[in-house]
Amino acid sequence: MTGHLDARETRDPAERERDLLARLPALIESALRAPGWRQHLGAVEPRAIDSRAALAQLPVLRKSELTRLQKESPPFGGFVPGPVQAYGRLFSSPGPIYEPEGRHDDPWRAARGLYAAGFRAGDIVLNTFSYHLVPGGFILDSGARALGCAVIPAGPGNTEQQLDLIAQLRPTAYTGTPDFLKILLDAAASAGRDASSIGKAVVSGAAFPPTLQAEIKARGIDAYQLYAVADLGVVAYETAARAGMVVMEDVLLEVVRPGTGEPVPEGEVGEVVVTSFDPQHPWIRLALGDLTAVLPGGSPCGRTNTRIKGWMGRADQTTKVKGMFVRPEQVADVIKRHPGAQRGRLVVGRQGETDTMTLKVEVAHPAADLQGALADSLRAITKLGGAVELVTPGSLPNDGKVIEDARTY
Repeated sequence: MTGHLDARETRDPAERERDLLARLPALIESALRAPGWRQHLGAVEPRAIDSRAALAQLPVLRKSELTRLQKESPPFGGFVPGPVQAYGRLFSSPGPIYEPEGRHDDPWRAARGLYAAGFRAGDIVLNTFSYHLVPGGFILDSGARALGCAVIPAGPGNTEQQLDLIAQLRPTAYTGTPDFLKILLDAAASAGRDASSIGKAVVSGAAFPPTLQAEIKARGIDAYQLYAVADLGVVAYETAARAGMVVMEDVLLEVVRPGTGEPVPEGEVGEVVVTSFDPQHPWIRLALGDLTAVLPGGSPCGRTNTRIKGWMGRADQTTKVKGMFVRPEQVADVIKRHPGAQRGRLVVGRQGETDTMTLKVEVAHPAADLQGALADSLRAITKLGGAVELVTPGSLPNDGKVIEDARTY
């Protein structure tokens, strides 16, 4: 499998970066036409947002807040410019969170990821993502049809009927969760049905561990992962290099320290924050709640955009301690109060029948009173007492965790 969808995938990274940053002011100006963005961004001057450093000064919008914001200002929380009638489809995802779909081709940007997985014009795609209320089915459907594929809108479940579809229509490709692909293949083998027409797949929406990858590969199917969210579509996609996931064109991705909007150094695990360049449905620093890390360099497949490790867990580590919630942003606030402190990790434990907290803080040259001052800040911010342990820089795990719940019951 060779080739790229277009020349944008292999352009000089500096050229791509200049292009994205040059487009930021217009994107923000477009967003400010929506009342939700005006309230969220405040008195921002669009022309001043022309660098990653300037972008990082803007507040993040947390996906976890969208349900509340949309209830307060239906239908979309005031974050969509223009009337509802301007959109082609309207969806409801669990939460509920409501999403509009633009009327332009491939509005969720899925075609590029499908192409990287070997999907081509003339393929017949069995799409088993749901078409009921949620955008999942339409994300892959629109991308496949933009490439010239025919799509079977199968949706999930109904295994026997799916096997009938495979026998009659002979799809060459599959889109859906990896779990359901295994269910289909197992059912076909058990019933003596032929599913060998399917030779490639794009999977998303569930974990795809190496053991399952090997099993699917052994059955003759080349499967690739897609990182997509219902709010904005495809964020990143796997390629033939099998070396992380390549960030989608027209997406500016940041990795920030959980609970903050502060970008972390390359290679450090943090929360995914996305700015997407869709004037019909702009997102500016949308914090997705997922953890990842940026990989160095370009992909061996020739694509030059940023690579990430893929999904590495959830960033929302809010934990209840002694009946009170402790949040990652509170831990971040404790660290910010003390210039000598670097990274912090709050370990929640159990001693007898009592919850305990230990704040581990990386410090290069600790001042004499730093440990006590950190303990005071921890109590002031969380309203809970806890121990403080000073550790050497680089000694805390690079897993994106700001709060570690180590309790056993």
